Amino acid sequence: MSKMSTEPKRHALNGATMGTRWSALFYAPPNLDTAPICAALQTAVEEVDRQMSTWKPDSDLMRVNAAPVSNWVPVPCPLIEVLRLGLQIGRASGGAFDIGLGDVATAWGFGPEAATSDRIRAAMKHGRVPAHDALEIDKTHIRKSAPLVLDLNGIAKGYGVDRLADVLGKHGIRDALVGIDGEMRAIGLRPDGTPWSIAIEAPDPERRAPYSVLALEDAAVATSGDYRHWVEVQGRRLSHTMDPDRGAPLITSPASVTVVAPTCAEADGWATALMVLGPDKGPIVASKRGLDALFLLRQTDGAIREVGVGQLFGARGPMQQATSA
Repeated sequence: MSKMSTEPKRHALNGATMGTRWSALFYAPPNLDTAPICAALQTAVEEVDRQMSTWKPDSDLMRVNAAPVSNWVPVPCPLIEVLRLGLQIGRASGGAFDIGLGDVATAWGFGPEAATSDRIRAAMKHGRVPAHDALEIDKTHIRKSAPLVLDLNGIAKGYGVDRLADVLGKHGIRDALVGIDGEMRAIGLRPDGTPWSIAIEAPDPERRAPYSVLALEDAAVATSGDYRHWVEVQGRRLSHTMDPDRGAPLITSPASVTVVAPTCAEADGWATALMVLGPDKGPIVASKRGLDALFLLRQTDGAIREVGVGQLFGARGPMQQATSA
C-alpha cells in the first residue's frame, strides 16, 4: 500500500442551522465514510435549534415562554443545561447577561416580528425581574415566578458548537475544529502537532477581514460585536445586544469582545455579558472571574484600541498570535 493512501485526509463537513451554517474540519483516513458523521452532526444542531429557537413557535423554549407563571413545564435535559449556565453567567455578571430579554429583543426588531413603538415603550418600562431571580429549575422541569420571555440567542450557538464537538468525540475523532457562524471550538491539534488557527474578525461592518489570529488547543472562542446585526434609529446604528437596565440596545459598548473558555457556550455567554458591562466594568469583571478576554474599542479617530485580560490576551500586541495554555 502506498504511503499516500494511509496519510490522513482533510475532511470538511458543513450544513445549515440557526439561520447560518455549521462546520467541522478534521483529518482522518481517506477511506472514512463521513456520511454518518455528517448526519449525526446535522441531527445534533437541529436538536439544539428545535429546543432553543425563538423563531420556531413550537420549540421547547417557546413552550416555556407561553406557559403561565408558576406552572412547572417539562423540558429536555440539554435545554435545562443551557438555562442553568445562562442563569449562572447572569448572576456572576451582575445581571449583564440576562436570558429573560426575549420581549426586549423582539420589541426592537431582533426577532421574528417587526418592531413597534408600543412594544419598545413597554420594553423600556422599569421593574423588570432578571431571569436568575425569576426562573426555577429542577432536574426535568422549569417554572417562572414572574412574567418572563426567555431568549437564548446569546448562548445557544455556542452550545451548538459544543454538541458538534461531542458528536465527533463519539465517532472517535480527537482532533478537529468545529464552529457555527464564527463561534469556534478547537479539539486537540492539527496533524503536524500545531494548534488550530482561528481568526478574530475585525469589527468592520463593511467587510469581513481578520483582525488577528489565535492558535488554540482544546479551547473555544466566541466574539460578540456591534458590527453585524443592528437597527438604525434616527440615523444611529444600535447593536443587537440588549442593555437589561434600559430595556433597549446598548448605546455605548466595545466594538467587540472575544472570550476564550473551555466550552463554546461559556465563551458565547461571557462575550455577551462583557459587551453589556462595557469597556470600563467589563475588563474588571473578566479579571475577577479569571477570563481570557479581548476588548476592541473604537477611538474618535477611527482607530481600534485593545484591552486584553487574562493569560492569553493580557500582554499581546495587535496581530500577534496567542496560544492557549
